[in-house]
Amino acid sequence: MKDIIATDYQDCVNKMLLRNKSILDILSKMNITQAKIERSVAKSVTHCGCIEINAKKQEVTDSLDDYIELADSHIKNHMCDDCRSNLEKEMGNHLFYFAALCNALDMDMYDIILKEKKNLETLGKFSLR
Repeated sequence: MKDIIATDYQDCVNKMLLRNKSILDILSKMNITQAKIERSVAKSVTHCGCIEINAKKQEVTDSLDDYIELADSHIKNHMCDDCRSNLEKEMGNHLFYFAALCNALDMDMYDIILKEKKNLETLGKFSLR
């Protein structure tokens, strides 16, 4: 079922993408949508204030298990509904151009997701991302 959703989405993007079919247009649009995602998060902090970023040096331990426990996202509180909605819109736009990139390069999003999941499961916490 999940592969059908990804394939249907990719097909829908293929039908809807009219003006920016060039690989160069798609790549530059992905840069723009990434910047908008970052801006949306920044506005949640600076304009709305629904979340706070309290960044500091991550604690380093000898044990990878302990490190995973101690690692922090530095985000305090939760996004309000307005900020969450805006961020979801921006992430959706980014996903659109990711699907467009897959189409342009004749790649399947679902296959990419499966391969990445398999790599993560194989390496587990040693993938170190």
